[in-house]
Amino acid sequence: MPLRFDSSQSQPLSRRQKGKEWVAKWADEARFIRTLLENPRLTGAVSPSSAVLADAIAARVDPALAGPIIELGPGTGPITEALLRRGIAPERLILVEYDATFCELLRTRFPQAQVIRGDAYNLAQTLDGLVDAPAAAVVSGLPLLNTPERARLALLADAFALMQADGAFVQFTYGLHSPMPRRFNGRPVTGMLAEGSKPVWMNLPPARVWTYRQGDGPLGFANDDETPLVDRLRGHRERLRAEWHECTQKLRERRIRR
Repeated sequence: MPLRFDSSQSQPLSRRQKGKEWVAKWADEARFIRTLLENPRLTGAVSPSSAVLADAIAARVDPALAGPIIELGPGTGPITEALLRRGIAPERLILVEYDATFCELLRTRFPQAQVIRGDAYNLAQTLDGLVDAPAAAVVSGLPLLNTPERARLALLADAFALMQADGAFVQFTYGLHSPMPRRFNGRPVTGMLAEGSKPVWMNLPPARVWTYRQGDGPLGFANDDETPLVDRLRGHRERLRAEWHECTQKLRERRIRR
């Protein structure tokens, strides 16, 4: 293991300091695995992102571009730390996390960042009134491949609406292809520019980093009507939620009858 240095004193870290780092690392692994077991749909990996992958994600964010940086699903904070190493001021960070335990951990580790407990897949409502300037970037650690394609595109539409024209939506994936679909219901998705990185092999499992920017025109479908994509996708999402609520209510009633 290479020797790490404390930049404030330019001295090698002591064995005690390195021991504390190992304890913190394994504590994060335990928290991550526990969350994975409790809710596998919301956790897309078997361990937190490696520093190599986190740095590859942060490299897609331009520190010189003004505006807040929104991170979705920060978990224990490895990508957050990489953004700070990248030169992003902590006051610029808005961390959106669904898990309450992770939220408490993030507030302790990054006291100058704004930590918000909420649903990233309902981003417009979660951040309503909390973002006072167009964002420079939205960085996502969400397990997109665990969600329907319509929910992914609705998330991207929400992110584009929050960002400035030059902003980037950055997402990593363990899949071979773009986690944002290029086609939906047989039609090409328009208004989206996508760029994928080479595989990051020093991560478990290996991953790729994708960057999405706004193309010409709004996010939508080729040869489509004029109804905004985000409005139609939100309509699908609301119908799915209503159906799910109805199903769970029927299950509760059946249990009560038994």
